[in-house]
Amino acid sequence: MLIIPLLCLVIVWYLVLCWKWKKNVFDYMEKLPGPKWYPIFGTTYAFKGVSREEVLYKLLDIIQAHRPLFRSWNGTDAEINIMKPEHLQVIMRSSTHITKGKFYGTLLPWLGEGLFISEGAKWFAQRKLLTAAFHFKILEGFMDIFVGKTQVLIDELEIKSAEGNFFNIAPIIGCATLDMVLHSSMGVPVKAVTDDPQKYIRTSQDLTELAVWRFLRPYLKWDTLFYALPQGKKYRENLKYLHEFSAKVIACRKQQLEDANRNRQEGIQVAKDESFNKKKFLSFLDLILDVSGDPCLMSDADLHALVHTFLFAGSESTGITSSWTLFLLGNNPDIQEKAYEEVVRVLKDKPIPTTLAELNELKYLERVLKESLRLYPVLPFVIRQLTEDVELDGYKIPTGTQAILHIAQVHRDPQQFPDPNKFDPGRFLPENIKKRHPFSYIPFSAGPRNCIGQKFAIHEEKTFLAAIIKKFKITSKETPEEKRLFAHLVLRAQDGVNVKLEKRDDR
Repeated sequence: MLIIPLLCLVIVWYLVLCWKWKKNVFDYMEKLPGPKWYPIFGTTYAFKGVSREEVLYKLLDIIQAHRPLFRSWNGTDAEINIMKPEHLQVIMRSSTHITKGKFYGTLLPWLGEGLFISEGAKWFAQRKLLTAAFHFKILEGFMDIFVGKTQVLIDELEIKSAEGNFFNIAPIIGCATLDMVLHSSMGVPVKAVTDDPQKYIRTSQDLTELAVWRFLRPYLKWDTLFYALPQGKKYRENLKYLHEFSAKVIACRKQQLEDANRNRQEGIQVAKDESFNKKKFLSFLDLILDVSGDPCLMSDADLHALVHTFLFAGSESTGITSSWTLFLLGNNPDIQEKAYEEVVRVLKDKPIPTTLAELNELKYLERVLKESLRLYPVLPFVIRQLTEDVELDGYKIPTGTQAILHIAQVHRDPQQFPDPNKFDPGRFLPENIKKRHPFSYIPFSAGPRNCIGQKFAIHEEKTFLAAIIKKFKITSKETPEEKRLFAHLVLRAQDGVNVKLEKRDDR
């Protein structure tokens, strides 16, 4: 006899929740422009029947119809889409709105509560600890590794160049960046971990794709349902491989440090290794291993999460940005030649930059790189969860709303960047920068949660690009208008970045 009263109580409780949601969230958000909301699906119904290759372009159509400030719904989760620099500034510079959005929960089993996803006191402590790993003196100590890995890349590209055909350069650079990140920030060469670095890249890409696929289906927010599907089973397979990969990296570095310490105690002279050169520095992994013995500072789960985060972010950002930059140079031979002349002037007879001073002299190349990041930012958007009410253009945006910060959209705002689709490194001359809103160019995010490794990434990319430009003339197979994009967590080309390399006369 208690079933009916209990059922009535549950119904009343649910109706009260619905009423509160409507009053405190729905009614405020529906004052904003945006697609029509439907129960269960929210506004994600717009993507029903849309092929994965067309999802990004469907999203762009929606943005074009409702920009620059509009609401959308992922089920009952309110979303505010932001793409004006003054609006972005309100969220990004805030020390309050630093909580990552719910989307990143789909990556939590992989990246854990590392620097990318963590929040509050844990995020602050990790950020403070790891800032030391990116001091310019430490970056200078990495130059020997940068040079060695770049030479390996150039040797591989020479083989592709000799074939005389167009080829997808992205996976080749992806493997090189993975090796560079592993050896510099982790102290472990890729060959010590795997014979197939492409597998790591493919697996991480597959996993992020499954995360996006799940996020577009609000009814799959429950783990039990998702993991019962073939996609959920594939997600778990990928997750297992990536966890094993990071565990092997950590074990390898621990063994190296133990062996080095034992040899020093025994007075044994060992061959010089890039990981223990004369310039004493602690790699990123060394720093966190130093504190990982204290569970109050760093748990084992935190250790693995940070390694996952830096492997993924470090290799993805450099590989993708370098590939897009070569694609743009291959479409703009006049800009390519200007970059080449600068590289020759700075490096003279050297094939690869070997010092930070040389990298800093490559001013035009840096402007080329920045313009590439404007047109093709690694992250086309980031998501924050509002932790208090915000007012934008007279609209109240309630606490808990998912703020989608459209980096790619603000980067092509014609009010900030006239003729926004044109590749023009001159936009980053000092006199042009000062004319723009400070939050109109944010490829590494901005504010408290900006990318901690951005200088590391820029140095990697300039080393790669200077060596490639000096050695080869680049021709792209497709134009930017022909190139189809694919939005995973990061911005990729659907059919790769296809270029042809022609060896230059030695200078």
